[in-house]
Amino acid sequence: MAAGILLSRLVGLVRQKLFAHFLGNGLEAAAFAAATRIPNVLQNLLGEGVLSASFIPVYAGLRAKKEDEEARKVAGAVFGLLSLLVGVMVGLGVLAAPLLVDVIAPGYEGASRELTIRLVRLIFPGTGVLVLSAWCLGILNSHKKFFLSYAAPVVWNGCIIAALILARGETQDVLVTWAAWGTVAGSVAQFVVQLPNVLGLLGGFSPKPSLSRPSVRQVVSGFLPAVMARGVVQVSSWVDMAYASMISERAVSALTYAQTIALLPVSLFGMAISAAELPEMSADAMKSKEERTKAIAERLGAGLERMAFFVVPSAVAFLLLGDLIAAALLESGKFTAADSRFTWYLLIGSGVALSAQTSGRLYSSAFYALKDTRRPLKFAAIRVSLGIALGYYAVRILPGQLGLPEHLGAVFITITTGVTAWLEMSLLRRALRRELGELPSTGRQLAKVWPAAIGAGLVALGVKVWLGAKFGVVAATSTEWGGALLAPPELPRIPMSLGLLGLYCALYGIGCIVLKVPQASAIVRRVVRRKG
Repeated sequence: MAAGILLSRLVGLVRQKLFAHFLGNGLEAAAFAAATRIPNVLQNLLGEGVLSASFIPVYAGLRAKKEDEEARKVAGAVFGLLSLLVGVMVGLGVLAAPLLVDVIAPGYEGASRELTIRLVRLIFPGTGVLVLSAWCLGILNSHKKFFLSYAAPVVWNGCIIAALILARGETQDVLVTWAAWGTVAGSVAQFVVQLPNVLGLLGGFSPKPSLSRPSVRQVVSGFLPAVMARGVVQVSSWVDMAYASMISERAVSALTYAQTIALLPVSLFGMAISAAELPEMSADAMKSKEERTKAIAERLGAGLERMAFFVVPSAVAFLLLGDLIAAALLESGKFTAADSRFTWYLLIGSGVALSAQTSGRLYSSAFYALKDTRRPLKFAAIRVSLGIALGYYAVRILPGQLGLPEHLGAVFITITTGVTAWLEMSLLRRALRRELGELPSTGRQLAKVWPAAIGAGLVALGVKVWLGAKFGVVAATSTEWGGALLAPPELPRIPMSLGLLGLYCALYGIGCIVLKVPQASAIVRRVVRRKG
């Protein structure tokens, strides 16, 4: 699963690199960012997370009981219901595009508003197809076929990349329109590439919408709270976009770039581990209470330790070396060193949230395995309500009180998200402890990986400052808050950034080996065994 996600995210970063190169942080980039965010509400409400919460536990539970025929009929009925619902919502989304743009991006006016409306209407049908692609993912994951479902977005990204390359040299308005058509073509391709394997696993199915079977009604009963939970989270995403649009169009596109980068470790280490464990925990949930409690607790402990080994260094890199990450991934063409600096500030907030977001996903998966979708909804609602309450003050008022430039209000969008993510994760863990008893602690693991990551990060940052003193710093960064403080050296940007990030990773690995972190020791043993 991690291999599939890594492949798709790498191709996604190529897509973002081309976007940054051709469009930078301009009007068209901001319009496309808002236009993709609006239809994505459909995918977020009905797609992977919701189906994982409601469909996989029922489908995997039936297969664990050897009721394959019932599982096949449930899959067909769910596909039919999902197709019907998606069709209605796509139609409504296309018709209501102007209203949606006014709600999600109230700061957009004139040309930016009109372009966003046009792009929303182009992209919405493709997003509907992505929801059906998530149904394929649910089937494949339940059969422990992880790579294809998570590598399938490669073709989605590939279609957008092809559209950008074919339209290069055109005006930016034409270029972004081609990109929108690329998203539609990519959505269809992502669904089609998975379908043959899904049909082979099911042995054929009848996609008829029906609620006659008890198992289907069980999926629907879990589906509605899961949709509401995703809806609550989507409200948070809408509010973030609305606040960013009030600051500037640049803030909208920079927020999108930062969230794309932050999603890489969340997907690789949070989503991959949580999604891989969900079918297994769903099967464990069918055991006796004592066996169930022990098995799920053991899976949680192992999953959290694996997450910590990868997520902690990712968070430290966002905090200390975010401009190098942005430069290595995005900087060229219209995306300048100043844009990398601005993106770094947003990544700092994302770094605050990483550990909580990834751990929270695993805890939520445990609740879904227990067929409890209501408590994750409750805690998500608390998080989002607090985020909205704090958000306006943090984004629009606090920067002025601190004497910061207005555009740095965008930084507090990700910081607020981070703080509230920790609250949600704590509530999930506390409730799960009441359900399962004492949960395994990762304190010993964290006591090793945090010092290793911070030490490596400070050394890499020190080398960066030394290089800046020796060769001078990039003057363009003086336009951003902080000026020459921690500005990047005046050296070839991508090689220098990759070199310092490589140094950081190497030092972190050495630190984990010295501190005897189990995951690092396992990697060393594997490498030595292969060489032998």
